[in-house]
Amino acid sequence: MRFDSEVELPPRATNAAYIELQRRLESAAVSYPRKIPIAIHHARNEMVTDMEGREYIDFLTGAGVLPLGHNPSFLVEIAKRQLDTITHGLDFPTEAKMDFMEQHLSMLPESLQGKYKMHFCGPTGADAVEAAIKLAKFNTQGGEVISFIGGYHGCTQGALSLTTDRKLKEGVQNLIPGVHYFPFSYCYSCPFGLERASCGNTCASYFSRVMGDSHNGMGKIAAVILECVQGEGGVIPVKPALMQAVYRFTQEQKIPLIIDEVQTGCGRTGSWFAFEEYGIEPDIIVMSKAISGIGAPCAFILYKKHLDTWSAGKHIGTFRGNNMAFATGAEFVRFAKRSNLLGNVRERGLELMQALKALAVAHGFVGDVRGKGLMLGVEIVVPDSARRSPKTARLLQQYLVESGLIVELGGRDSSTIRLLPPLNISTESVRRAISIMESVFQRVDAEHHQHAISYETGDYAI
Repeated sequence: MRFDSEVELPPRATNAAYIELQRRLESAAVSYPRKIPIAIHHARNEMVTDMEGREYIDFLTGAGVLPLGHNPSFLVEIAKRQLDTITHGLDFPTEAKMDFMEQHLSMLPESLQGKYKMHFCGPTGADAVEAAIKLAKFNTQGGEVISFIGGYHGCTQGALSLTTDRKLKEGVQNLIPGVHYFPFSYCYSCPFGLERASCGNTCASYFSRVMGDSHNGMGKIAAVILECVQGEGGVIPVKPALMQAVYRFTQEQKIPLIIDEVQTGCGRTGSWFAFEEYGIEPDIIVMSKAISGIGAPCAFILYKKHLDTWSAGKHIGTFRGNNMAFATGAEFVRFAKRSNLLGNVRERGLELMQALKALAVAHGFVGDVRGKGLMLGVEIVVPDSARRSPKTARLLQQYLVESGLIVELGGRDSSTIRLLPPLNISTESVRRAISIMESVFQRVDAEHHQHAISYETGDYAI
């Protein structure tokens, strides 16, 4: 396998050889192989096999784009058949596209049926966020946007402006102005410094007070955007009180409420849309990641029909006509309808949550366990404190991968272990994953105690 005159891989290349080749050829922005040092040879369902033949249970699933795991056979067959029909169709209507639209629109709650239209964007969640903000500004003629601390909405210029991770913004100048960030329901580490027991609905009260203050310094608000469960922010569900405060404000002021369902959508939290659990009607819903069912790039926004004021070509993108994604995505929705997929998410999520809470009782470095459905997080801390321990989190991730379980880190200081297993994961695979986690957590606890290693720095105590 020759890529250039200097690099040639042996017939049975190692993970390290592929990662080194990647380092030479690809952008320094590559992220995942730095923490999960494997090269993938093949994958099926929840299992991944690396170049050296080792197998892993995948609890990352392409950062959530693979709702049924890798290469589900029935969707692979749909994709193969679509290859013989049409693969790319711009925004022309095709059989696959119309089927996709009808199927996804049918998943809206019954009370919302017939209220929304769909707009296809470039094939990423970030572009769908851009489209949502643009549509809101176009309709309100407002220029300012409210976002929430801990939120992640993408890395394009506009989406990055709404995202609060300061590290992602380093060195990037002239992001869009007029974005205001409000505290989110991160009750384990209350943004107001309150004890968890007394934190309550402080974020909701603060939001309502500030937005009702004639001296809040804001201009005309075009939109409010938030995630029902912050993913990259550390798997933090929004408290109902905050969601209701935001919803009341947007309804009263006739400001579009944008719910970013890029990671939570398509059943990840146990309902098809995460917002369903809050009894609200978003004005705009952002969807991507899992919508094709198989990882094929695709993104769209759903928006209330009264917002359909765009003229032709107002927001376009060459690759918004991915008919392979349409074909597999429609079949994925049909599978969700005829199977117990959402029930499985809730049941397996409960199994995992109970096991993770048991780990929290057994190990002092587990500070918090949270999430919904099969979108779960374990925040790692210095024992007997709420100080985050990224060193311990990184060690746990390393040992988990070495033991055959792929997980990602997120949240503040990358100290939260994030679990995103396939939505159709079996009880058997969940139990295997739990067994691996129990063993690894015991190992890390033992190493810290036996060798007096600091949970905070990873250094040996003197």
